[in-house]
Amino acid sequence: MASSAAAGRLRCRQLLGGLLHPILAGNAAAVAARLIEEFGSLGQTLSASPERLVAIAGKPVAELLATMRASMLHSLRPERLEEPLLSNANALVAYLRMQLANLSHEEVHALYLDVRNRLIRDEMVARGTIGFAPCQPRDIIRRALELGASSIVLAHNHPSGDPKPSRQDIDTTRLLANAANALDIRLLDHMIIARSGVVSLHALGHV
Repeated sequence: MASSAAAGRLRCRQLLGGLLHPILAGNAAAVAARLIEEFGSLGQTLSASPERLVAIAGKPVAELLATMRASMLHSLRPERLEEPLLSNANALVAYLRMQLANLSHEEVHALYLDVRNRLIRDEMVARGTIGFAPCQPRDIIRRALELGASSIVLAHNHPSGDPKPSRQDIDTTRLLANAANALDIRLLDHMIIARSGVVSLHALGHV
């Protein structure tokens, strides 16, 4: 296992070094090694805060990595799918993992869908520290009504790396589902995203 992890970090350093080479030339490998040592992986480096990236590698590197992450997210955005969102679960999971899995803080996102399950809007509805992001179901429902959404997919990350739902996750899911149903809006799923995997609360019977 240790050798596999070391091989993964080496590959991350090599990839990142190649990406940084156009702006850093001969210094790219050293900067890449420093970033991977600090953050652990390429994914976590791309998700690091701009302030930390600037402090470690300088503003040009931070701006390049921010552009790379934005480009990758755009290429994976569900709006680019021609079919209803939930009919391509792999694409949805790939998008959510890229967006949330490697964050050092917790974020809650609501994906608002139309009557054909096409994405209207993906919005961050809460942001917190490790393990805590306050989420208000009434605000999510109010926004769904404003957008004319017929259904919602909720997603949030666990910075700990473990996607197992907490009691608060389950209680919030049920509260949101009940509030949505009262207004003829469906909560289709609540997905927990972590570095080690993805858990669907719908699959676990909580939606």
